[in-house]
Amino acid sequence: QQSGRKYNLFLKRRLRIDKRHQSKDSIFFRDGVRRIDFVLSYVDDLNKEWEKKLERRKEFESNLQKAGLELETEDKKESENGKIFFVKIHAPWEVLITYAEVLNIKVPIKENDIPSMVENPLDCVLFPLRLPEKVMHPEPDYFTAPFSKDKQELYLINDESTFFSPSMRNRIVNYILTRCPYGTEEGKKKFGIKRLLNNGTYTAAYPLHDCQYWKKASDPNCDSERYTLYMQWARFLRFYKEQPLDLIRKYYGEKIGIYFAWLGFYTEMLFLAAVVGLICFLYGLFTMDENMSSKEICDPAIGGEIIMCPLCDKECEYWRLNTTCESSQYSHLFDNVATLFFAIFMGIWVTLFLEFWKRRQARLKYEWDLVDFEEEQQQLQLRPEYEAKCTQKKRNPVTQEMEPYLPLTSQAVRFCISGATVLFWVSLIIASMIAVIVYRLAVYAAFASLMENTQTLQPISGLLTPQLATSVTASCLNFVIIMILNFFYERIAIWITDMEIPRTHMEYENRLTMKMFLFQFVNYYSSCFYVAFFKGKFVGYPGAYTYMFNRWRNEECDPAGCLIELTTQLTIVMAGKQIWGNIQEAIVPWICNWWGRRKARNNPENLYSRWEQDHDLQTFGALGLFYEYLEMVIQFGFITLFVASFPLAPLLALMNNILEIRVDSWKLTTQYRRPVAAKAHSIGVWQEILNGMAILSVVTNAFIVAFTSDMIPRLVYYYAYSENEDSPMSGYINNSLSVFLISDFPDRNEPKENPENFVICRYRDYRYPPGHERKYLHTMQFWHILAAKLAFIIIMEHVVFIVKFFVAWMIPDVPADVKAKIKREKYLTQKILHEYELEKLKERLCQGDKRATEKEFIATEGRMELSRAM
Repeated sequence: QQSGRKYNLFLKRRLRIDKRHQSKDSIFFRDGVRRIDFVLSYVDDLNKEWEKKLERRKEFESNLQKAGLELETEDKKESENGKIFFVKIHAPWEVLITYAEVLNIKVPIKENDIPSMVENPLDCVLFPLRLPEKVMHPEPDYFTAPFSKDKQELYLINDESTFFSPSMRNRIVNYILTRCPYGTEEGKKKFGIKRLLNNGTYTAAYPLHDCQYWKKASDPNCDSERYTLYMQWARFLRFYKEQPLDLIRKYYGEKIGIYFAWLGFYTEMLFLAAVVGLICFLYGLFTMDENMSSKEICDPAIGGEIIMCPLCDKECEYWRLNTTCESSQYSHLFDNVATLFFAIFMGIWVTLFLEFWKRRQARLKYEWDLVDFEEEQQQLQLRPEYEAKCTQKKRNPVTQEMEPYLPLTSQAVRFCISGATVLFWVSLIIASMIAVIVYRLAVYAAFASLMENTQTLQPISGLLTPQLATSVTASCLNFVIIMILNFFYERIAIWITDMEIPRTHMEYENRLTMKMFLFQFVNYYSSCFYVAFFKGKFVGYPGAYTYMFNRWRNEECDPAGCLIELTTQLTIVMAGKQIWGNIQEAIVPWICNWWGRRKARNNPENLYSRWEQDHDLQTFGALGLFYEYLEMVIQFGFITLFVASFPLAPLLALMNNILEIRVDSWKLTTQYRRPVAAKAHSIGVWQEILNGMAILSVVTNAFIVAFTSDMIPRLVYYYAYSENEDSPMSGYINNSLSVFLISDFPDRNEPKENPENFVICRYRDYRYPPGHERKYLHTMQFWHILAAKLAFIIIMEHVVFIVKFFVAWMIPDVPADVKAKIKREKYLTQKILHEYELEKLKERLCQGDKRATEKEFIATEGRMELSRAM
């Protein structure tokens, strides 16, 4: 019986191989001529919804054919698992030219005759970074014009089957699919492939990759662009090479192309910031032994004789200052004069980055025919969901056509619900941050007691202080909470944005972007803001400490300052996010695809078709790029908002981005179905978010240098309070610590033990000593330092802002040569169109067309003269 089954299976496979003569990489119908532009798949499951789904599919596919599309169905018996039907869709020439005009697609009319840019003298040096010319520029540069069915002779149509690129074809088919009706349910007209995917009528809808990524297609009619992208772009060993942006745009569309252009440009600009940051770090490293503050803390005769007040109530003991010797030395790595220079430098760098990106973006807009795209986008991106859900209609004052709209009252209710939901989740983040702060306060005493009494921890007690142990564990806990909240909020943000029913795709993306960014901003940065601006600032003093909820005593900074803790917090959250992001982006899709492709390992090559291979890949959803931008913008915040505390942040970001480009390209080329091509002329609302963060970064870094680092107190001591001319900074540690009489401790604060019978202890503040008439009140030096901090913030902000705005004013958004090319192309395009109209008019006159009057001929010639004059 078993041998009989094997024989039947063999016959079935043999029959299928004989039936299908195409290779598994075929992207054509069975006739080998008509190209597959889109594929729909569904499972014919016999449940209670089966008849309803069948009816929807029949209606939908019938309407697709009425729209001019051609369909070919692969029976489930032809699929590998015997369960999935595949509907292949081809758009014939008539459909393509009809919708090319509707979508205002620009097509070639003449080869570009504008001379290319002057050769770069550094080309010979940069040659190892270059890719072959055929990869960088896969097609000639043309002057283009919006397609019109009536002027087909005008365009460079050499071959109708290849005139529209595959990305243009799948964009046109997708436009039809999203608007094709499939019936009426509950009195409402239903349409669009998205609804059919949501209700399970179809399981997938996707355009095909043109070949397998690891080898070229056997069909000579295939360009094998996926293989070229993989070999030249998506492999990590090509990390030093430039990106083939024109080929990316041709294969995936402008929207994905502009993302990789921005990511590549951002990575290039990070190189300069990383080099300067590394120099600042090395300065701190080489001057570590010369730091007078660390010397005094580590000196047994100074730091060893200074008895510090306990860091928690009752359980903590008195301790000697020199126990923080190592942490004070490491703190100097990031808290030195170079910190100030780097904070100012980054304020200018971020302006240069944003201004030069505008110029790069303007050049891409010209090269990719997106100069006039903004107006088109507003008209064409009306969401099918908006049309379906908005049953009321009103007349558009511009077009005078009836169109759907959402009543004002409905909008107000939806926005109120949306705003309340966002506010609730932001409050939840703040509550979780307070919980982490409570954790820090609650466990500090436990860490202090553990390290004091555990002999095995004594060798590392100098490096791993209770403050650092608390900070590290709290940072890790905070990171876990961040990831959990992210997981839930992403789904909530999409739900409330859908509920608002935005009118256009651009409006939808902008609203979702603002919600997600607001949440992520609070989620990722709240802990860093706490350490930078709140920790150690509201402590009180011995005998009058401040308490959170009247129970937990507020945290103090290390005697060497809070900057090292901010550095620790920033490093853990930033590095943890990048590592986790790469695991999610690369490893998870690879595991899913490996599991799904197990079935194809032992199959004959002819059986596992191109549409089945792509069906088993992951889906690059409509929000795929959104998450990529969000990840990079959050990283941008880490390297700008808090960069004064960690000069190595740009270097970490640079290394991550070099990997990120190749990971993103690898997963897009090998692990995901081919996305539907979409147009975009810029990075959208992300540009405004980056501008806002650039301005905020100046303020945060000024406050970090002033209030979190010890730079200003040291400078005040150096210029106003130093008494040693030969070594101006000697005595600074003693000067920065106030004196407290132990007998003044209230019962709540006094330690249980004082074995050495200390009389006084020291604490970090500027207050009068016991016995003074203003005992424990702030000294005049405290007010001098505070005035110096505020003055520094005002001066630094004004200097950096003036330089930023001057640099932004000096650098034009559009390069002069691009402006000239845009004008030249518009002029030549108008001239070609007018000459074409003139020729057509002459033909009509020669043929005796009475409607072609002499006045019309003169008017056309006059319009050409006017165009030349302009």
